[in-house]
Amino acid sequence: MPYNSDIHHRRSIRLRNYDYSQAGAYFVTICTQNRECLFGEIADGAMMLNEAGRIVADEWMKITQIRDEIALDEWAVMPNHFHGVVVLTETVGAVRAIHELPLRPLRMTQMQRRNMMLPKLIGRFKMLSSKRINELRGTPRTSLWQRNYWERVIRDETELRNVREYICGNPDRWEQDELHPGR
Repeated sequence: MPYNSDIHHRRSIRLRNYDYSQAGAYFVTICTQNRECLFGEIADGAMMLNEAGRIVADEWMKITQIRDEIALDEWAVMPNHFHGVVVLTETVGAVRAIHELPLRPLRMTQMQRRNMMLPKLIGRFKMLSSKRINELRGTPRTSLWQRNYWERVIRDETELRNVREYICGNPDRWEQDELHPGR
């Protein structure tokens, strides 16, 4: 059944009317379906990737091959989720910058949101990593990732430094992580 906002009552977790094609840094977190630990395990505070985890890492690194305006910063594959910082060095394929409409709020359609660079990058990453991991596991067309993902627009150098520290320290804090299956 196609999406119908009157029936499905889904609310976007994205910033309202924000163009995710704007130049800037974005912190994303993507979880596996049912938070299943598929990508390896934490041993002595370090993530030990299995073959599926190496596929996730490989597909993430390929993102920079899509366009010259895309760069990667800190990232980490965890047992059941992924954290990464994507940097758009220039505004790419923007729908329309919100600051161009000072008197009227911009109402973006669902199609406009899907065509923004960040959602397209994450969708492509999820699709390609799912396909390869499902081939590895012999589980065609199985949902590997949760439907959505979390993102945060990184607004300054202090926030970027904090995000980098969070990502790098994530394996050390795995036992206390809210995404840990034992919590």
